[in-house]
Amino acid sequence: MDGTNDGSPPSKLHTRLRLWEFPDCYIFEPIDGLADLLLSVSRSNGTMNLVEALPLRESSTPKVQIVYGVIGVLKLAVGSYFLVITDRDCVGSYLGHAIFKVTGLKVLPCNNALNTTSAEQKKMESEFSELLDAAERTIGLHFSYDINLTLSAQRLHELGDEYKSLPLWRQAEPRFLWNSYLLEPLIENKLNQYLLPVIQGFQNINAEVGSEKVNVTLIARRCTRRIGTRMWRRGADAEGYAANFVETEQIMQSKGFTASYVQVRGSMPFLWEQIVDLTYKPSFDIVRQEEAPRVLERHFHDLQKKYGAVLAVDLVNTGGGEGRLRERYAKSIEPILSEDVRYVHFDFHRVCGHIHFERLSQLYEQIKDYLKKHRYFLINDKGEKIEEQTGTVRTNCIDCLDRTNVTQSMIGRKILESQLQRIEVLGVNDTISNHPAFDTNYKVLWANHGDAISIQYSGTPALKGDFVRYGKRTTQGIVNDLRNALARYYLNNFVDGTKQDAMDLLQGHYLTSVSRDMAVPRKGGLLESYASFRLAFALVMGALMFMMMSLRHARTDVHHLLLSLLWAGLCIGITHFVRANGRTFTNRPRFHQSRH
Repeated sequence: MDGTNDGSPPSKLHTRLRLWEFPDCYIFEPIDGLADLLLSVSRSNGTMNLVEALPLRESSTPKVQIVYGVIGVLKLAVGSYFLVITDRDCVGSYLGHAIFKVTGLKVLPCNNALNTTSAEQKKMESEFSELLDAAERTIGLHFSYDINLTLSAQRLHELGDEYKSLPLWRQAEPRFLWNSYLLEPLIENKLNQYLLPVIQGFQNINAEVGSEKVNVTLIARRCTRRIGTRMWRRGADAEGYAANFVETEQIMQSKGFTASYVQVRGSMPFLWEQIVDLTYKPSFDIVRQEEAPRVLERHFHDLQKKYGAVLAVDLVNTGGGEGRLRERYAKSIEPILSEDVRYVHFDFHRVCGHIHFERLSQLYEQIKDYLKKHRYFLINDKGEKIEEQTGTVRTNCIDCLDRTNVTQSMIGRKILESQLQRIEVLGVNDTISNHPAFDTNYKVLWANHGDAISIQYSGTPALKGDFVRYGKRTTQGIVNDLRNALARYYLNNFVDGTKQDAMDLLQGHYLTSVSRDMAVPRKGGLLESYASFRLAFALVMGALMFMMMSLRHARTDVHHLLLSLLWAGLCIGITHFVRANGRTFTNRPRFHQSRH
């Protein structure tokens, strides 16, 4: 996304637009007083032009509605699709600027040309367009019209005035810009006032500690380089980009001071996968083990450039399949360990079990010196830097969701207490737990943060969320964990393939522009073409029903006994066949290929 800077102040982004839907075009009419020109978009091919007035109306009355921004444009094989924000909620502020959550998305098709294209092109476009239904249900999108949400408070503070004068999309960190690919057609048309940067993740609370007001904000910045769903994006790619990589910034504002702390999470940074196959816990598969040190080194080199020192906290089990991953991680990171790259393994399940999460204090004792050494970012009411964060903590478990969120919330709490003590909101030996109202709000903040990240990756709220929310395990929390675990199984096996394809399409990982001669990936082979878990399940249940009917008459009729045995054999045979070909019967991404 290149562009030029002419030194002029950046144009303000449009905050409200009236969308007119004419038969041959869409018209975006600014109603915020920021511009006189209207944006016209052709409904036949998506071409964009600025016009001075609405077109002459014919007999039909165009549909009109208010939209709050254009997220971007998706170019498919025939025509384009505009993603617009139809509803928003103001959910808090970041450094004094309003933050909005996207609560309504709409896709505007610009594909009238399909009426004159070949049947094959129409079929191809139809198959891609189905993925846009999943795109409209994307959750956790946040934006600001005034400030760059993709950079931490410390990085924003370090930037010069010349950089801050650039349009927001030019300032954005590409890794965390969710709509980076979608903005490209708007950038090509130099529509700066429509270029709205979007990220995934934001939480905010306002509470009091004693007589002082304290505002705490959590911003989750999900990296788009290896974005995806729980089972279809594991490990890292060859460039070192890790799956489910999220930068979490905790920002505190009180008494004129602003403090922030950044920590990250991400899948173990080497090549491994866990492909769904209808079993509850598919096996882990380490891919091309000889490349693990190189991939891991690239990952940590990138972290050091961005954050300084890195402490890797590994929470996976010591034994079993997780243990094999831990051994590979520990062995691969060993050559690059130094004063600035440290590795700590903490077997969360062995030490804490399912209820004793207070034992995380044992982990804190191992890392507290590192946290104190590398500090946090702090500025006073004059904007003068008092402290600087010089290192981060990188936490992982298998999913980088449940165990990770409990651990990150513990680290965040310790850092926040240190910050509040520094500005004398808390006494030297005072803790957040001594202020019940604030403590409760803070726990809910981190629990909501963990749920949001988990829903984006796995489809369900985080497990173990009751400890983060209430400070202890509860019976209801354990029941919720069971329900969410079963929901994850269903979603991972029968839903997430389509969701993964939609993510890849929106991020430009699978390009389908008119100039590229590409076809939709198709299932190969007869079994792959017709395999359906619903069909297999229906056959098994049908055979069971006929078996039971035959058994009712088996005592008096040998013929029915033989039939019941036949139906039982059919049930066992189908069940065995489905289990043996489990991967074939799942909902798989059509753009995904194993890395073997």
